[in-house]
Amino acid sequence: MADDATEDLIAELDHLLAGADRDLTAGYPGDRVDRVPVHTVYVPADRYDAGTPQAWGREALRLLDDYAPTADALAGATGLAPERLADVYDRVRAKLAREPIEDLRVDFEDGYGRRAEGVEDDDLARTLAAYESQRADGTRPAWWGIRFKAFEAPTRERGVRTLARFLEQTCTEGRVPDGLTLTLPKVTSVDQVRAMALALERIEVTLGLPARSIGFEIQIETAQAILAADGTATVATMVHASGRRATSLVYGTFDYSAGLGVAAPYQAPDHPVADHAKAVMQVAAAQTGVTVSDGATNVVDFSSAEAAGATWALHTSLVLRSLRWGIYQGWDMCPGHLVSRYVATYLFFREALRPAAARLAAYVGRVEGGVLDEPATARMLASALLRGVRCGAVDASEVQELAGLSVEQLVDLTR
Repeated sequence: MADDATEDLIAELDHLLAGADRDLTAGYPGDRVDRVPVHTVYVPADRYDAGTPQAWGREALRLLDDYAPTADALAGATGLAPERLADVYDRVRAKLAREPIEDLRVDFEDGYGRRAEGVEDDDLARTLAAYESQRADGTRPAWWGIRFKAFEAPTRERGVRTLARFLEQTCTEGRVPDGLTLTLPKVTSVDQVRAMALALERIEVTLGLPARSIGFEIQIETAQAILAADGTATVATMVHASGRRATSLVYGTFDYSAGLGVAAPYQAPDHPVADHAKAVMQVAAAQTGVTVSDGATNVVDFSSAEAAGATWALHTSLVLRSLRWGIYQGWDMCPGHLVSRYVATYLFFREALRPAAARLAAYVGRVEGGVLDEPATARMLASALLRGVRCGAVDASEVQELAGLSVEQLVDLTR
């Protein structure tokens, strides 16, 4: 083709695809490169106080002291190889002492139940006071907030009242505090997501907050959230219907499994119905900047050394499985789960450190070797190292030594 004809064709295609280009940029900005939590802990509002995070950390350390006071003892309890645990045991103990809970949600939903209006008001006031006390003394988790009642008709009014009062008391001086996180539970329709976005828009205006400054998690606990009546993947539409407010898709193990008829003994994060739901969630969230969080196990037996070892072994295997799937966050139900959460997370990223650093160094240096990595794979290698540093499994100095890259350079490579 002549140059003029080629230029005309390019101009025509640019015009034809302008809308698609805008939609792609707006709807799929890419994965997040900032720190995200490795887990969430839900605590019923009537049982929460300012000392809860530290109390969970102390209890997790007590369980280690009682049942696995050394790396070898933990290896014997869980069946994991001693050499694997030797590399993470002290790091886990330090994490439990320093920052036992990364992401905390005070629960006014399933874990709390239906209460008289005055009772929920009082529990909300106590929650707000506890969070303020933690802010003042530096013990508030990096991510914190509430899970209010669902937007279904029977609970909508109470859910909105709790949400509005919580935000009124926490979003003062025209700003949203760092780490504030809200969870919208039991979502059954795209319209509920739109309603949440509208509620937050009105609250922002009322409180004088910047537009779209408040985000929220969408909890996937119903079949309708995965597959709509017309056969479409509802959750994908939900992500975009949030008006760029959705921050995470959270899988709810027990409500979702029960809704599909799975018997109670088999409701678990590794059941096939859970795998299907989470695979759809991952596709829906891919490249949108929205993260995916796994559900929980309800096995919480720490009544003896044998029971604790079995619980830790199961939870560690489930967390490692989730990490291998590319889901980097989950839900922990008791202090004992903190041990296996950090053991599994630290194992995953420490065991990825040396091979990922070597491959990334070869990629950056254009060194040919046994694996020829493409840019997309290099992004994930950098992401693995960056996630390891962010959660405390890996030191930035180790990455610098092994890959010759700083944290800033890792961030650049993930973009």
